[in-house]
Amino acid sequence: MSIDTKATIKVGPFSRGGYNRHGAAAMDHDFEAETTLKLFGIHAPEIDENYLYFTENNVTADFMVDSLEDLWLSLENRADLHSIVINADNGPENSSRRTQFIKRIVEFAESKSIDVSLAYYPPYHSKYNPVERVWGMLEKHWSGELLESVDKVIGLARTMKWKGKGPIVKVVDKIYETGIRLSKSAMKKYENMLNRLSGLENWFVDVQCFN
Repeated sequence: MSIDTKATIKVGPFSRGGYNRHGAAAMDHDFEAETTLKLFGIHAPEIDENYLYFTENNVTADFMVDSLEDLWLSLENRADLHSIVINADNGPENSSRRTQFIKRIVEFAESKSIDVSLAYYPPYHSKYNPVERVWGMLEKHWSGELLESVDKVIGLARTMKWKGKGPIVKVVDKIYETGIRLSKSAMKKYENMLNRLSGLENWFVDVQCFN
């Protein structure tokens, strides 16, 4: 799987540096947006599927792992999975040193009895993360459209095609608390379940729970 959070989407009659295909007038300055949307995406290259999770609230470590949990409900009945590799940027909410993210990933692996490998891209190389191509396709799809409402943004996301397939799009209303961290003593339990690649401890992490 390839995961990433897209840049914040301003909802309003903004030109976004492009041209509206219907000739509607747009603001050419970034005035205050009516609201903003955050988008967390999961791209599954093996099956060419995309899962897009929108929220007007915070995309936190818990948000990301809850999205993985939601996706698992779809995947577990379609294949006999025993391991997942997650490609990601080493961002602040999903870093291999982000205690809440690691805690949730370990618990996810334990509960599903699977192996999870975290493979992070080094700084300035996130463009190689496969989900970035999905973001490019989405931008191309809604280029020339005014994203003036949440419904418009969600509707356009649902009609995007990736290799002939539309994405699964969900809107998350749950509010996630930011700043949740584990103490060093509490984190020991989870660190003991990790296998960090020697010399690249921050970039390659395995959680082995497959029975």
